[in-house]
Amino acid sequence: MWRVALITGLALVGTACLGSDFADSVEGSWQMTSGTLDGKQIPLVDSHPITITFRDEQVSGTASCNGYGGTYELDGSMITFSGLAMTEMACSPEETMQAEAMFATAIPRVDSVSLDGQLTLSGDDIEMLFEAIEAVPESGLANTVWVLDGLIQGESVSSPISDRPATIEFFSDGSALGDTGCRPFSGQYTVSGAEVVMTDLAADGHECEPAVAPQDSLFLTVIGDGFRVEIDEDRLTTWIPGDEGLTFVAQS
Repeated sequence: MWRVALITGLALVGTACLGSDFADSVEGSWQMTSGTLDGKQIPLVDSHPITITFRDEQVSGTASCNGYGGTYELDGSMITFSGLAMTEMACSPEETMQAEAMFATAIPRVDSVSLDGQLTLSGDDIEMLFEAIEAVPESGLANTVWVLDGLIQGESVSSPISDRPATIEFFSDGSALGDTGCRPFSGQYTVSGAEVVMTDLAADGHECEPAVAPQDSLFLTVIGDGFRVEIDEDRLTTWIPGDEGLTFVAQS
């Protein structure tokens, strides 16, 4: 269970008005490419990106290690974040937590947003630049049986524990079916930028054998909430904040 901490000091008020076209352009998922706080560079770790997603007045993302979310309001080039909360887990390497701490410090001091090919959040002695994240290709995600072939925990990737194949399949109608290697599950999914969000997730209630239970738990933890997705030819990788994820290969 993730512990959630409120991120305080996030009321940012503005006045100008650029219209709805600007707001529409800001929507989507973005990944930080560089950032400075009080003249110091925010360290970026390739395996733990800092991301932000704007969607229907909701904001979410990964602060290098932990996930965060809340609401936002645009008033021209000024932005207001409210109700932001962040999970509380530790990640490695050390630079990951340093990047997260600086990002969490920087966000309350942001008072404007601009868009010129890249997204810029700026304020007093702060500037963070983001590039657009390519949206999950639904055509490549859906109607393929993805077979589990790796469990990601921290910096290690291990083979599936169960002899029974673990799978997930996304359908064009927004439904999903699969098996954890212990029990079948079903649910609904939506794609939001580079994230997939599962809803109405239901798994058969019987207990797994002790040897298989860790795989079952990790599988449902990863897909049980919003998770990042990367598709590279016949390989699918899913992961969540906290260095946990799953790798799949398309069933041939």
